[in-house]
Amino acid sequence: MLRQYELVDLVKSYDPDADEDALNRAYVFAMKKHGAQLRASGDPYYSHPVEVAGILTKFKLDSSSVIAGLLHDTVEDTDTSVEEIRGLFGEQVAQLVDGLTKLAMIEQKSVNNKQAENFRKLLLAMSEDVRVLLIKLADRLHNMRTLHFLKPEKRSRIAKETLDIYAPLAERIGMQEVKSELEEIAFREIHKEAYESIRARLNFLREQGSNIVPKIIEQLKKDMADNDIAAEITGREKTPYSIWRKMQQKNASFEQLSDIMAFRICVDDIAACYQALGIVHSKYHMVPRRFKDYISTPKPNGYKSIHTGIIGPENTRIEIQIRTHEMHEVAEKGIAAHWAYKQGQKAVGTNFRWIRELLEILEQAQNPEEFLENTKLEMYNDQVFCFTPKGDLIGLPINSTPVDFAYAVHSGVGDTCVGAKINGEIRPLRTVLQNGDQVEILTSKAQHPSTEWERFVVTGKAKAAIRRYVREHKRDQFITLGQQILERIFKGESLEFSEKGLVNVLPNFEAEGVDDIYAKVGEGLVTGWDVLKAVYPGYKQSKLGKVVKSLKVPGFRKEKKKNTPLKIKGLIPGMAVHFAGCCHPLPGDRIVGIVTTGKGVAVHTIDCKLLEKYADEPERWLDISWGEDAEAELHVGRLKVMLNNEPGALAELSNLIARSNGNIANLNITNRTVSYFELIVDVEVKDLKHLTDIIAALKASKMISYVSRSS
Repeated sequence: MLRQYELVDLVKSYDPDADEDALNRAYVFAMKKHGAQLRASGDPYYSHPVEVAGILTKFKLDSSSVIAGLLHDTVEDTDTSVEEIRGLFGEQVAQLVDGLTKLAMIEQKSVNNKQAENFRKLLLAMSEDVRVLLIKLADRLHNMRTLHFLKPEKRSRIAKETLDIYAPLAERIGMQEVKSELEEIAFREIHKEAYESIRARLNFLREQGSNIVPKIIEQLKKDMADNDIAAEITGREKTPYSIWRKMQQKNASFEQLSDIMAFRICVDDIAACYQALGIVHSKYHMVPRRFKDYISTPKPNGYKSIHTGIIGPENTRIEIQIRTHEMHEVAEKGIAAHWAYKQGQKAVGTNFRWIRELLEILEQAQNPEEFLENTKLEMYNDQVFCFTPKGDLIGLPINSTPVDFAYAVHSGVGDTCVGAKINGEIRPLRTVLQNGDQVEILTSKAQHPSTEWERFVVTGKAKAAIRRYVREHKRDQFITLGQQILERIFKGESLEFSEKGLVNVLPNFEAEGVDDIYAKVGEGLVTGWDVLKAVYPGYKQSKLGKVVKSLKVPGFRKEKKKNTPLKIKGLIPGMAVHFAGCCHPLPGDRIVGIVTTGKGVAVHTIDCKLLEKYADEPERWLDISWGEDAEAELHVGRLKVMLNNEPGALAELSNLIARSNGNIANLNITNRTVSYFELIVDVEVKDLKHLTDIIAALKASKMISYVSRSS
C-alpha cells in the first residue's frame, strides 16, 4: 500500500502545482472514516481507496480526481455525506464522489435491476464529467486484482459484470491496458479451464520457439534501418482472452489462428508509418483480408494504427501494427493521454458521441433492465465502418443494416427512414452493411418505425427507439379501443357513461388517470364489465353478452371456418389445427407442429424464427408432414417486393402473378419513396414450387427490382 508521502510525490511528479495539503487531508480523512473496516482479504479497508488513487496517478490525473479516488467509498460505506465532502474538499471533488456513489435506495431490488440502476447513475455522472468513469475503472481494476479473496458466486457475478460493462467502457475510451487486464482476470474466473488450456499452449509455443521473437524483431529492425527509418520495434503474444474470443468468433481451433504473435513498429510521424508499411509489404507476402488502416479511418474511440498480416521473418505468420509514438500513447492510455482537465477542468461527457448515444437509449428505455440490455449491445466493438454521402464515417457493429445506420446518424433520421441507397443502388432496409459502404438514407415525414425492424436491427440505439415507438403507439391504440369498449358496454346497459365516473374509481384499478383505465381495458388487463361494476356497484348484468359479441375490434378478424380438414399427416383425428401467420408454410416446406393453449396445433416451417421460443419445451413439438393431397387446396405464400414507382408497375405485378395461376389475397405497401414502393403481397398458391415459379417470373420484370419470400 502506498504511504501518504509516496502518493503526494507521485502526483507532484507530473503536476507540480497539485494541492499537496488537500491530498494529505484526503488521505487522513479516508483512513479515519474507514477506521477498523476490513476487506475480504483481511487488509484494512482504507488500503483499497489508497490503491485506487495510486492507479489514478499512473493515468496522471489531476489532484481533484486523485482525492475523489481516496474518498470514493466514504459516502457509501461510512457516515460521511456529500455535503461534508463539499465543505472540506470543494464542489468538484463532491460531484465526482457523488457520481461514483451507488444508489442507496435500491438494496431491496433484484441484482439485475440494481446493476442497471447503478450503471444508469454512472452514465449520467460521466456525461457531466468523464473523470467519473476513469475513477470507476480504477476502482474496478483494483477490485478485480483482489477478486480471489471473495466467495465463488460473488467472484463469478463481478467477473461477468466486468466483461459485460467495464471492459467495453475501457475500450470505448481507448484505455487498452486497463481493458486487457480487466478481461484477463474476468476470463480466468469465468472460463478457468479454457484459460488454463490456452496458457499451457502459449507456454509450449514459447518453449518451442523461444528464440523466434527476438529473431523477428532483429530482422524488422534491420529492414527499417536499411531504409533509414528510425523505429522502435517490440513483439508480444496476444492475451489468452483475445485468443479465446477469436476462436469463438471464427469457430476455429488454437492451431488455426494465424496471429497469436503481434509486433509493433513505432515511428516518428505519419509519413514514416506508410513508408514502413511499404517496406514490409514489398519484402514479405501479405495475408489477404488482414490489412486495416485505422490512421485513415480511426476507430470511434480515437485509436489510430495500421494493421497488416504477413508471412514474415522465419517464415512465420504474424500481425504487424505500425503507428507513431503519439498514437501508441493514445492506444494504451486512451483519453488519459491528452486531458482537457490536467489542470482540474471538467471534461464534459456529452462531447463524446458514444456517451450521447447511451443517453438517448436511457431516455427511450422503458425500464433499467431494458436500458442495460441495449447499452451492452451499443458498447461492444465497432467492426463495420460506413460513410455518409458527405464522407462522414459511421462505426457500427457487425451485421448492422441501413436502419442501424440511420439511427446512428440521428434518431429523427431513423424514425422517418423509408429506404436506403447503398453505393448508389436502392437496397432493402434489412441489407447487411459491409466495410466501406456509402449509405444514403431516404426519409419521409409520413414514415414511422416498424415492428418488423426490431427483427433485424442490431444496435442498442435502434432497438430502444423502435421499442419506444411501439410502446407509445400500442398505448394509443389500447386507449382508443378501451374507450370504445366502455362506451358500448355502458350504452348497451342503458347507463350514463362519463369520465367523471371513471375518475372516482381510479384507485380500484391502480390508475393515475382515465387514459390508464382505457388502456387496461383495451389491452385486456381489465374487462369493461369490471369497470362498469366499479362505477355502478351492485348493478346486475343483463344484455352485456350480446353487446360484447357484436363489438367489432379494428385490426382483428376471425379466421374463416373451413369445411375440409387440413391435409397434414401426424395429427390426432379431430385435433384443431391452423397455419402459423409468422412463416406461411406451403406444401413442399419442411414443417413442424406446435401445440398451443386453446388453439390446437400451429403449423410452422422448420426454419421459422418463432420456434426459438419453444426450444425448451420439447413436449409441445409434433412431428408432422404434408399429406399426398395437400396441393388440392390453395395456401397463402407471402412475398416481399420492391416495385419501381412508375405507371403500370402495379398492373405488371398483378398480371405476372395472374399469368402464373396465382391469386393476390392481400397487398400492403410498407414503404414508399419517389423511386420505388416496397410491398408485402399475399398470394394464393398450390405449393412451394408454385410460389417459386411466381418469384422467378417477377424477377424477370424490369419494373421489379427485388423480390423474395417473406415471413
